[in-house]
Amino acid sequence: MTSEVNTSFKSDLLCVLHERGFIHQATNLDELDARASRQTLTGYIGFDATARSLHAGSLIQIMMLYWLQQTGHRPIALMGGGTTKVGDPTGKDAQRALLSDADIASNIASIKGVFEKFLRFGSGPQDAIMADNDEWLSKLGYVEFLRDYGTHFTINRMLTFDSVKLRLERESPMTFLEFNYMLMQAYDFHELYRRHGCTLQMGGSDQWGNIVNGVELVRRKDGAEVFGLTTPLLTTAAGKKMGKTEGGAVWLNADMFSPYDYWQYWRNAEDADVPTLLARFTVLPMSEVRRLAALAGAEINEAKKVLANEATALLHGRKAADDAAETARKTFEEGASAEGLPTATISTEAVAAGAPLLEQFLATGLIASKGEGRRHIAAGALKVNDVPLAEERLLTAADFVDGAAKISIGKKKHALVRIG
Repeated sequence: MTSEVNTSFKSDLLCVLHERGFIHQATNLDELDARASRQTLTGYIGFDATARSLHAGSLIQIMMLYWLQQTGHRPIALMGGGTTKVGDPTGKDAQRALLSDADIASNIASIKGVFEKFLRFGSGPQDAIMADNDEWLSKLGYVEFLRDYGTHFTINRMLTFDSVKLRLERESPMTFLEFNYMLMQAYDFHELYRRHGCTLQMGGSDQWGNIVNGVELVRRKDGAEVFGLTTPLLTTAAGKKMGKTEGGAVWLNADMFSPYDYWQYWRNAEDADVPTLLARFTVLPMSEVRRLAALAGAEINEAKKVLANEATALLHGRKAADDAAETARKTFEEGASAEGLPTATISTEAVAAGAPLLEQFLATGLIASKGEGRRHIAAGALKVNDVPLAEERLLTAADFVDGAAKISIGKKKHALVRIG
């Protein structure tokens, strides 16, 4: 096993993944590169169905499947109909809430549509496959599973995995049900190898231990060498986990997070994150990514608009991206003249010194008193740039887009705060 990355790859797959920053750890990377350069590989990533939609934190894995197919290989999007019944303990301090079979089935049906935006499904040798591990996990006999597979896992080794160590170190209970999750994930790889000739499992860096388990199980049970590959854990420059906002998760389903809000999420990216986000979440040529990443000062806003346009077009289509961009342009660039929005002006010095946001809501007439504003905050109705306020805070330079910050109550009452 290795976490070292070779930078002189032969295969299109690893060249693309390396250049765009997707590779963190891998098992026998040189042999994986050799195979990918001479034959069509089948690779998979698993997605548990704990909600009606995946969120933006899952995009890095979806883009891995996208590039797998674009470089001539076959992706499998594995729905965790079976593993969701157990719950992945990775990164958790407590057991996930267990869902009913009906809830899981409903979530999977809701999630599937997202993959069709990124992958081409069909019956060809490079067409994507949608699978559900409930198909085989629900049929396993407990005693037979322990007898045939339990001997290939040691408690000693499992206790070294981060998902287990974290819970033990924090003295948080870990149920036997959760402890079995890693065995079930390893079995998935074994089953996909048998069914589809799958030789590559990919996932986030927090899945490294689970992936290694699967690689070893296939070697022992099937006598075959298969491969694991993980992506870096993606956080923003501010240290926040990808896919979250102050108002909650950035869902990929349009009925849970609108295309306009999705566009704004990318448009509001921190300057330092733009190069990474362009490389991983758009399909722009890397020459264009590097050109945009080199922009500085006020010009970085143009790169952010391109990022927002391209990321939104991938998920929601080009028209939705263009419509979102035009709505933002009218709101932030034409401002009150286009939308008739109330406007307040604030100096750069006042922003730097720290201006209470509620004062701007008062100045624009959106609220009659600070008490009213605090009640709106508690109800999740007060927003800055369409992101709900979690608490009373100051207006900062980061809130301004092209010199204006949009403040709102609910969905219909808006105003602009301009720097002037």
